[in-house]
Amino acid sequence: MDNKIGTYNFVAEPFHVDFTGRLTLGVLGNHLLNCAGFHATERGFGMATLNEENYTWVLSRLAIEMDEMPYQYETFSVQTWVENVYRLFTDRNFAIVGRDGRKIGYARSVWAMISMQTRKPIDLMAMHNGSIVDYVCDEPCPIEKPSRIKITATEPVSTLKAKYSDIDVNGHVNSIRYIEHILDLFPLEKYRTERIRRFEMAYVAESYYGDELSFYLDDDGNGVYGVEVKKNGSETVCRAKIEFEFLSL
Repeated sequence: MDNKIGTYNFVAEPFHVDFTGRLTLGVLGNHLLNCAGFHATERGFGMATLNEENYTWVLSRLAIEMDEMPYQYETFSVQTWVENVYRLFTDRNFAIVGRDGRKIGYARSVWAMISMQTRKPIDLMAMHNGSIVDYVCDEPCPIEKPSRIKITATEPVSTLKAKYSDIDVNGHVNSIRYIEHILDLFPLEKYRTERIRRFEMAYVAESYYGDELSFYLDDDGNGVYGVEVKKNGSETVCRAKIEFEFLSL
C-alpha cells in the first residue's frame, strides 16, 4: 500500500499566497499536477518516458475541496494515488495534509493518455502490458466526484487574448491558467469575506496563443457559480463550478 501512495512536501512560499496570506488555488493546482507527474514518473508512466513513445497525459477533470488553505511559510504535504484505471481514463486522487498531520483537503482528477500525433486517446491496458493497474489503491477520498457542469449564460462577462504567460510546454494554454483567469472574475472584496470551499474543472478542448477566450458566468445562488470558457466566440474550452463559503470570524 505504501508504495502505491506518493507523498511530497511543500512550503507555502510568500510568492505562492494571496493578499490573505493563504496559498492560492492556482499554486495548489500546480502542486497537485506536479505530484501526479512525480508519482507517475517513479512508476514508469511519467511524461518523459511517454513522450519518447509519442504519448502524453492530458487532464480531463479536476475537483478540489479544501477545509482550509496553508498559511504563508507553513509546511504541508500532498499525497496522491491511483483509484481506478479504465481503458481510456484513469482516476487519480489527492489528500492535502497540513503541518500538524491533519488532512485539510482532498482532490479528484481524471486523466487520459493520448497520442501526440493523432491527439486520440490510447488504450491504457495496452501500455506496458497493463501494469498500470498494479498501482491502483483503495485509499478513501471522501469528496464527491466531479459533476456535469451546465452553463446557461449567453453573454460573456469578460474576454481576454491568450498571451505568452498562458502557454505551457505543450504549446497550449496551461490548465491551471484557466483556474486563475476564472478566479479573477470575482472582485477582491468577495475574497475578503469568503473562501473557495470547492472548485471543479472540466477540460473540453485546447486553446492556443492568440485565441480570444470569453468567460460566461452563471450565479446559481448560495455561493455557487458556473463558468464556461469559449475560444474565438464558439468552441467550449472548459467549464468550472465554484462553491464559496463565508469565512468564520
